[in-house]
Amino acid sequence: MSLTAPAGLGSDGLFNPDTRAVNIKTDDINATRKTLVVTMTADEIENEHGNVLGEFAKQARIPGFRPGKAPRPMVEKRFGREIADELNKKVVSNAYREALKETNTEVFQVIDISGAELERGRDNEIQFTVDVHPDFNLPEYKGIPVEKADASVEDGEVESTIETLRNQRADYEVVEREAAAGDYVKISYEGRIGEQPIAERVPERPIFGTQNATWEEVGSQEAGIPGFAEQLAGMKAGDKKEITVEFPDDFSEQALAGQEALYSVEMLEVREKKLPELDDAFLEGLNVKSLDELKEQIRTELAQRKEYDGRAKQRQQLSDALLERIEFSVPESAVEGETNNILHRMIEQNLRQGVPEAELEKHKERIYEEGRKAAVRRVKLRMILMKIAEAESLKIENEDMQRYLMQEAMQSGKRPDDLVKELRKDEDRVRSIQQNILFDKTLDFLLGEANLPESKT
Repeated sequence: MSLTAPAGLGSDGLFNPDTRAVNIKTDDINATRKTLVVTMTADEIENEHGNVLGEFAKQARIPGFRPGKAPRPMVEKRFGREIADELNKKVVSNAYREALKETNTEVFQVIDISGAELERGRDNEIQFTVDVHPDFNLPEYKGIPVEKADASVEDGEVESTIETLRNQRADYEVVEREAAAGDYVKISYEGRIGEQPIAERVPERPIFGTQNATWEEVGSQEAGIPGFAEQLAGMKAGDKKEITVEFPDDFSEQALAGQEALYSVEMLEVREKKLPELDDAFLEGLNVKSLDELKEQIRTELAQRKEYDGRAKQRQQLSDALLERIEFSVPESAVEGETNNILHRMIEQNLRQGVPEAELEKHKERIYEEGRKAAVRRVKLRMILMKIAEAESLKIENEDMQRYLMQEAMQSGKRPDDLVKELRKDEDRVRSIQQNILFDKTLDFLLGEANLPESKT
């Protein structure tokens, strides 16, 4: 497509971007990526060159001449490279501004610029490859049905939490008896599949191969080796035993999946868990004066947690509903950026959990696909929420930023003033924070407009 407008120069005879002859071609690469090709004539470039040279001449300091009085040819010879660079920047900036104005293009991100090294004395084409904001109509976003959050707390939940607190403060006493479920035992073991040591098959995961002195909870379902901890019952210190386990076909370690393994185990020590009594010493350690006070504190915390989790589920239901109600393409550059962010977090999390890099490398294609799928949904949701915020005139107020700073200060242990100083040095981080605050604010607005089921009476 080619767009033209009347030719014209400014009253001073110099190039005026508002009145020039416009020669712009656009080409849609896909729904959210296009090229904009702007032709800048030799005369326009020459006029801009005169402007740039004039600015340099005003500032140039050349021996033998007062500032601003050196002949222009001498200035151009002395600062030729700098003038050429500034000319390129000016012309490209003018071309880009005109392209957006004449085509009404809402650019999300500039992907590439070609033809930016200008040649004077001839017409030059400058091509911009850009990702654009998708054009879509909002679906109905008010009255979306969501489940009612239940923050009620049962007595059994309070008692279970108290038992968890007792388990966290338990002592473990050495006993001279056979190990039973719930005991913690120190063991050594070595595993084999056939004649091959497992340590040779998965050298990067020693937990499956050989351990010289490690702790296991007898009967636990959370042991790394499936069906291993259950078979430790009945052993006492000094006993040796061979344990057979079968790794399931879908086991995470492919080298072990579907294999039968034999482990030679030696019991080194048995410890019995001793739970503390619910006495004054226990309560004092929790900073409460009575069991009733502890129960009330637990009930309040559980209710708050349920309310928070319930609200998070409602927000997820709103998000899923919005994504189901509309389909549109999103800018590839946005997806790529978000995919990289997600993959970075996924890899960091797996490494912290002990997954070796070699294992992540084996599954990199699946990890990438999962990350990209999540990125598309996240980018699409953000664009929907941004459009809803615009439609409802939702804005970030000073109170919103103050609230964020206070919450961040409490979580990080930093002073609010120090956080403000950090943020002043990082505009990208500030924009990201503001964007997330606006998204949260929009979801809260949608939740206020949601269709909640009536309470049963």
